[in-house]
Amino acid sequence: MSTAHTDVPASLRDHALPVPVPSGEYERCPVTELLRRLGDKWTLVVLSLLARRPFRFNELHRAVEGISQRMLTRTLRTLEADGLVEREVFATLPPSVEYRLTPLGASLLEPLSALAAWAVRNSSAPQSGS
Repeated sequence: MSTAHTDVPASLRDHALPVPVPSGEYERCPVTELLRRLGDKWTLVVLSLLARRPFRFNELHRAVEGISQRMLTRTLRTLEADGLVEREVFATLPPSVEYRLTPLGASLLEPLSALAAWAVRNSSAPQSGS
């Protein structure tokens, strides 16, 4: 699943990982990086909002309760660097900025929706004891 393992099977059960999994390989794995990105506090909320329509910065800031301007800026910059969000600056006084999903970002919505549906379906499932 790292760059050395780019053939992702239809099912993770079909993928034979080396045992033990080398830590360097795990760290370089694009799946690991994606899950880290999606696991931060604000990314899923921002992506979910941008899935509906483009947002101006202040409008997005008002739409996410509890996020600071600094953290929203940081989240948007990271998503932009990852190619998931694009930023458009309008030549107004003062300048305004609008954010929208890129085609790559939009392509992430279907697998994210499937993951979200699984989480909701199983949120009340009994937890196995340890």
